[in-house]
Amino acid sequence: MGATPAGMIFIVSLIAALALVWKPFGDHMYRVYSTSRHNRVERVVYRLLGVRTDMEQSWPVYARGLLAFSVVSILVVYGVQRLQNKLPLSLGMEPVTDHIAWNTAISFVTNTNWQAYSGESTMGHLTQMAALAVQNFVSAAVGMAVAVALVRGFARRRSSTIGNFWVDLVRGSLRVLLPIAFAGALVLVAGGLVQNFSDVQEVGTLTGGTQGITGGPVASQEVIKELGTNGGGFYNANSAHPFENPTSWTNWFEIFLILVIPFSLTRTFGKLVGQVRQGYAILAVMAVLALASVLLTNVFELSGNATVPQAAGAALEGKELRFGVSNSATFAASTTLTSTGAVNSIHDSYTPFGGMMTLLNMMLGEVAPGGVGAGLYGMLILAVITVFVAGLMVGRTPEYLGKKIGAREIKLASLYLLVTPVLVLVGTAFAMGSAEQRASMLNTGPHGLSEVLYAFTSASNNNGSAFAGLTVNTPWYDVALGLCMLFGRFLPMILVLALAGSLAAQAPVREGAGTLPTHRPQFVGLVIGVTVILVALTFLPALALGPIAEGLS
Repeated sequence: MGATPAGMIFIVSLIAALALVWKPFGDHMYRVYSTSRHNRVERVVYRLLGVRTDMEQSWPVYARGLLAFSVVSILVVYGVQRLQNKLPLSLGMEPVTDHIAWNTAISFVTNTNWQAYSGESTMGHLTQMAALAVQNFVSAAVGMAVAVALVRGFARRRSSTIGNFWVDLVRGSLRVLLPIAFAGALVLVAGGLVQNFSDVQEVGTLTGGTQGITGGPVASQEVIKELGTNGGGFYNANSAHPFENPTSWTNWFEIFLILVIPFSLTRTFGKLVGQVRQGYAILAVMAVLALASVLLTNVFELSGNATVPQAAGAALEGKELRFGVSNSATFAASTTLTSTGAVNSIHDSYTPFGGMMTLLNMMLGEVAPGGVGAGLYGMLILAVITVFVAGLMVGRTPEYLGKKIGAREIKLASLYLLVTPVLVLVGTAFAMGSAEQRASMLNTGPHGLSEVLYAFTSASNNNGSAFAGLTVNTPWYDVALGLCMLFGRFLPMILVLALAGSLAAQAPVREGAGTLPTHRPQFVGLVIGVTVILVALTFLPALALGPIAEGLS
């Protein structure tokens, strides 16, 4: 079952490993994004793309490059799915239907990896590798690029540029993601994951029947799925499948991959702005929120506060026995605290309050530590809001990292915070208001509402995990959730880049007696408070009708 001491050792060892690599890995990413030198492979890529590396971009040009790359990516991924029966390594798979191909293309390009299909029975090997796994790399690199652009906005003085999108994209892919993914894939193969081009193999079952088991390039996709906080599984069972996650230590390693870049980017942030202590402050906010979530999720699942778990002695439904309750709960918290969406258990089977924690993690904006890049820029937006709120409350000058937070900056930050709640609540309202869409619900009452709320929360926050119990591979849900993924990814990114441009153009503001120190525990507590209060004010009514009502019934 996964006793509490064993679960605590699992969590403490993760914290120790993340702390061990935080400084060297964060410093490595700082060098990646601050150096002016390009290696030989990068220069070849730039020539193929026609990129002038000596030309930096204003925020509108940076944003246009990002959007153009994403549009082309969507078209390519959609096209590969629709034509996969004519491509090598198709395994005899038919073309993916139009609405699922649309949803999947949007999903992987937006780093959501929501899957309205069963991977092993829908996608051929080439589709998985050339369309989906490639997007696992570049969508993560796009998130890191936007985060670094925002940090440059804080670091630069009277500048009209925030970097070069194409350079940031290529460096993030080739210097950060690819080397770790290569080494990590070897580790996972040693742990028992498959890596081949095998067709479907018919094997005998204990009952005398046969079952088709698909092999494939699983380890190489699994590692970047976790490292890039993507989450799309090679198999429908995702990280609960023994070919994707066979043992307890591979489970530990996959959680480590999920968390390592988002946490380490706080060190990169501190180095880029020239104040490492600011990186410590942002790290502290993320760590407090993350640890609270992991521990609470464990408590709710280990206590088994529901009729069936109490009768069975543990909340084991929907969990793999090789991981147990605690390690499953830690995985669930980690994957929803980030934008990963990978699962090693069924969140729909969690206790009401355990399931609520997975929802709450996403509703926080996935900032503790959040997705690759997205977590950092989301947390910096909350820091900007906190500085402004503190200024209103105690008369402090609204400035952060030497930049004044004026009307334009606070408007952009506020709009950023409004995008996701609007998508989540409006989408859920439409789904619950339609009898046809309610027919897709397996459950009624508070749990049924939680399933629908989870789907729109996951899509709009670019998480990709599912609560299960809801049929979402219908044309309406595929289109609706696809739009949520699209707007939930790119509208916030455009607002972040606009904020970066506004900050970069400013002259530095000297610290004075009225400046709020943003590297002390007081500021850490303020950011935590603002984050939790904003979520409570926005989503508490919906949570009260869903998991809270179910938990109290």
